[in-house]
Amino acid sequence: MADTCDIAIIGGGAVGSAAAYFLTSDPGFRGRVVVIERDPSYADCSTTRSAGAIRFQFSTPENIRLSTFGMDFLDSVGERLEVEGDRPDVSYRRGRGYLFLASAAGLPVLAENHRIQRAEGADVALFSPVELKGRFPWLNTNGIAMGSLGLSREGWFDPYALLQALKRKARAQGAVYLHDTVTGLERDGNRIAAVQLAGGGRLACGTAVNAAGHGAGKVAAMAGIPLAVGPRKRFVFVVDCRTPLPGCPLLIDSTGVWIRPEGASYVCGVSPPEDKDPECDDFEIDYSEFETVVWPTLAERVPALESLKLQRAWAGHYDYNAIDQNGIIGRHPEVTNFLFANGFSGHGIQQSPATGRAIAELIVHNKFVAIDLARFGYERFAANKPILELNVV
Repeated sequence: MADTCDIAIIGGGAVGSAAAYFLTSDPGFRGRVVVIERDPSYADCSTTRSAGAIRFQFSTPENIRLSTFGMDFLDSVGERLEVEGDRPDVSYRRGRGYLFLASAAGLPVLAENHRIQRAEGADVALFSPVELKGRFPWLNTNGIAMGSLGLSREGWFDPYALLQALKRKARAQGAVYLHDTVTGLERDGNRIAAVQLAGGGRLACGTAVNAAGHGAGKVAAMAGIPLAVGPRKRFVFVVDCRTPLPGCPLLIDSTGVWIRPEGASYVCGVSPPEDKDPECDDFEIDYSEFETVVWPTLAERVPALESLKLQRAWAGHYDYNAIDQNGIIGRHPEVTNFLFANGFSGHGIQQSPATGRAIAELIVHNKFVAIDLARFGYERFAANKPILELNVV
């Protein structure tokens, strides 16, 4: 392969592959795209180890817009990503929705989030404890003041299937995938001149895109750029429940413990408090989290789950933005041919289509076209203007 390209995308997960797809789809782009991925099996990728859900229910308008496009994309994914007559199926289970439960203390935040979501056109509704009990008779509403439920398009899907479909389509449109590991970034003044590879190669580039997931901070450091993004470990526990839970949504308790259906079983988990959530890149599972936090909370909220049976578990990593838990999308203000697509802190898979489109827009049109994501730029950190997302799960 040639040792030069117009666009080098570092990381071939959902975000990097979406960027490659949208670039090679744009009629205004004629360049060469190379996606560098260290593990083409994606066995340890944040994309493939995610719970694969999508929601309107954020507190930040830009996040709602990103996920709204993600829903549009999933609705038409077969047509968009068709290759040689083969239309992918990502098993989009739309309409089950997220159900956020709030205690009396959390009610003001829930109500304000609801106002923002409705202003963005999200199909969400607030329900009283009595109304929740009518919809979900198996739910214990003690201590709950209100619940916010996605009524239509929220749901879940197969992250691996989406990733593979994006990659296949991008390759069909001319993107090249390179199995290698980035070991360095060569700077020529205020530009990235080339990407250094573990295999001994050097890939000169016109633009470099950092889509390295939870490794994004390390990639940025190669160019002398600070980026507070690193791996934070999360567990997903798979359980069986003998008692049916009709219409079960993706339920998020006021404590943050969550559960949703997955076929005939359920998946569940919780994010730890900040002071017990260090950077960590291993995959060891701490079952005490399930036994002391997740299970007791679920058994209290859904009495039928008191007799659940743990089947298995897996660990994955958030590409955690330690400053404000929101995505970082855009050019570096000084190294202007270095673009960020990082730090989504658990909602990267659902926002990958819109993020990929936004990166392509910046490269081809030098501006955001569909969604103005200027607030998500790297500059907000120097300006001390974090965007505090209140609905981080």
